Order: sequence, then structure tokens, then C-alpha cells
Amino acid sequence: MIARYQTPEMQALWSEVRRYQAWAQVELLALEAWERLGQVPVGTALKLRRALEEKPLDEAFAARVEAIEAETRHDIVAFTRALTEWTGQAEVARWLHLGLTSSDVVDTAQNLLLDQALALVLGELAQVQDLLKGLALRYKHLPAVGRTHGVHAEPTSFGLRFLSFYAALLRDAERLERARRGLRVVMLSGSVGNYAHVEPGVEQYVAERLGFAVEQVSTQVVPRDRHAELLSALAILGANLERIAVELRHLQRTEVLEAQEPFAYKQTGSSSMPHKKNPVALENISGLARLLRSNLQAGLENVALWHERDISHSSVERVVLPDSTTLAHYLLRRLGRVLEGLTVYEENVRRNLELTRGLVYSQRVLNLLIESGLERAQAYEVVQRNALKSWAEGLDFRALLEADPHCPLKGEALARAFDPGYFLRHVDAIYARFGL
Repeated sequence: MIARYQTPEMQALWSEVRRYQAWAQVELLALEAWERLGQVPVGTALKLRRALEEKPLDEAFAARVEAIEAETRHDIVAFTRALTEWTGQAEVARWLHLGLTSSDVVDTAQNLLLDQALALVLGELAQVQDLLKGLALRYKHLPAVGRTHGVHAEPTSFGLRFLSFYAALLRDAERLERARRGLRVVMLSGSVGNYAHVEPGVEQYVAERLGFAVEQVSTQVVPRDRHAELLSALAILGANLERIAVELRHLQRTEVLEAQEPFAYKQTGSSSMPHKKNPVALENISGLARLLRSNLQAGLENVALWHERDISHSSVERVVLPDSTTLAHYLLRRLGRVLEGLTVYEENVRRNLELTRGLVYSQRVLNLLIESGLERAQAYEVVQRNALKSWAEGLDFRALLEADPHCPLKGEALARAFDPGYFLRHVDAIYARFGL
């Protein structure tokens, strides 16, 4: 991911150095397991551990791996050779990578990094959930116009929008947790997944040390439906974040202006129009969510590998797994900043509710007319005739009904239909579903 859309945490996590550190961790634990099985001299793993503690893998080590890989054209071979040079442990080199194939190390380490990446994403997600919950509570009882098809429909709670977003992100957290559990697996089963040259106990030991499960049936790789599930969960998260962004963008339209994203001191909205305050952060979220969806397609293509494996997935995953987790983290952080500084113009919310001169109460009028004794078709005709006249002539809907001899509701009985509080009377019950 380009630096513009990275976060410091993800940049560090997906660095080459961190990847090699994860590979070394897997190799070290495998050595410990072989020692316990009596296949490797006691103390071998400890020598490697101490060498790594005394001389941690860093950028210089990464550069050395790159130099060796230019010759070997194989990253794990380059890594193991560089690790031997770096630690100066020739005795360890004899036993390093014993019985393993490259994917045993790469896939297990990758799952370890993905687990850490998801911890970051879920942490950021929890903060955005809290912000949405706060906005939902703050504007719970603020009547606002609800829109369907982009057209004014009926009064609703302004806060209910945020509660809906909050509920969506709770579902996102569930999906991400499920995908995370699916990737918390270790695979150390050899070249075709049948433990021909490695004992299952090695895999079990490494899994226990990492707090992971073992892959139930592997080939030379961890089955890629696990990774596709993760990319799916991230794509849906992105879609929900875009849903929030699109709603807030609509609310920031000049003629609506019920909400506005933060606009910093000395920020400029346009190079040519000094008055502009554009929802650029929200538009950024809408745009980057598209990448999360496109990366899912690539992840689905990775599921069907040849026989026990081919390498077609590898190049794709080097891009989509770091990029998707990084983007999710970035998008959540950016949306969080928008929500923290969001301005809600309550007067405009009230103004827009009355913009159609009472037409948003038409269904309430219809139902009250039916209750008063009119047949539904007759009541509908009365309401529609006056509603269309209100639209066409810019007249007050309630005043038209008062003057209509075919409308039996007058005075206080008619006024009941135009109370926005009626439309919010069950809002508390909805919030209670979330313990709010």
C-alpha cells in the first residue's frame, strides 16, 4: 500500500523485517519441537534463540536476504542461508528447516501476522463503534425527515441512523472474529501435507506455543478459502464504512446541510473556489472501499490451486492481504476522526423536516381518516388530492385538509397527525435491543 493510505502500525507489521522475524519464530519453534522428540541435539534451539536476542533481525538482514534471493530465486532458501550467516550458528544450520517445506513456514508465519493485523483492525473498529453509539444516543430524540429513494418520506429519529450504522459494525466485528478464528491455524505437514518427513507432533507443538489450532487437512499450503473469508469480511466492512460515508456526504449537500465533516484551520476546499468545504474525507472512504471489494475477487481466485498447490496465489497475497488489512485500519481511523469532529446542524434538521409543508405526515393522516370511518380508497383520495395540490401550489398541507369538506378531521383531531413525536414513540424499544 502506498504511504498515503498506510498507518504506522500496519506499516511496521507488514514490513520485510517483521515478516522475517515471523519466519524465524516459526523455525525456532520447530527446532524446539524436534528437540522434544529427540531428533535434534538438546540446546540447538536455545542457541538460535540467544543469537536472535543478541542480534535481532533488522533492515540489514532484510537486505542480505534480498541479495541472496537475487541468486537463488527462492525466498525461503535465501532466508535460511542469511539466518545462518546472521547468527553465526553453523551447528544450528544443520537442523534448521528440518522436514519442512517453504509453505510450512510462510503460511504459518503469514497467519500469525494476519492475526496481529486483525487485532489492530478490531481495536480500531471498537473505537468507531463507540463513536457511533455516542452519536446515536445524543440524537436519539431529534426528529428528522427520513428519505426513501432520495425523497422525503416520514419523520424518524436522527440518531436512529447512527444506531443502524452501529449495528452494522457489530456484525462486521462478528465476521472479522470468525475469519480470524479460521486463520488461527498452523501448518507444518511437509511437501504434500502428509507428514512424510516431519512428525505431526512438531506441528502440534508449534500450534500450542502460538495458541493456534492445527490445519485439519492441508496440502502443501493452508486451504485458501480461509483467506477468502477474511477478504470477504474486510470487503463487507468496507461496504458498511462506505454506507456511512455516503449518508454523511448526502447530509453535507448545501441544500441539505444537516451534518458536516470537520474542516481544519487553514484547510482549503478548492484551488479555484475559496468558499468550498468538500466532504473529502468521506469521499476518500467511498473510493478506498472499492479496493477492498476488488481484492476480494482476487482472493476468491486463489482458492482453486492445482493439485497439492501451485504458486499462483503467492504474488496475489503479497499485495491483497497487507493492502486489505491496511486499508481497513486506515478507513476506520479516518472515519473515526470524521465522527469525532462531526457537526450536526439541528436547526437545519428541523427546517428540512418542515420543508414539504407537512406532506411527510400523509400516512398518519390516511390512517386517522380510516379510523374516523372513511373507506381506505376514499381516505386515500382525500389525502392524495390535497397532497398533490400542496406540491403544485406550495400550500400548507394541513391547512388544505382543514378547508376540505370531505376531510372529517378538523382542529385538534387533525393536529394529532402532525406530531413528529408519534413517529419516535418506539425508538426506545429499538435502542433497548442494544442495551441502550
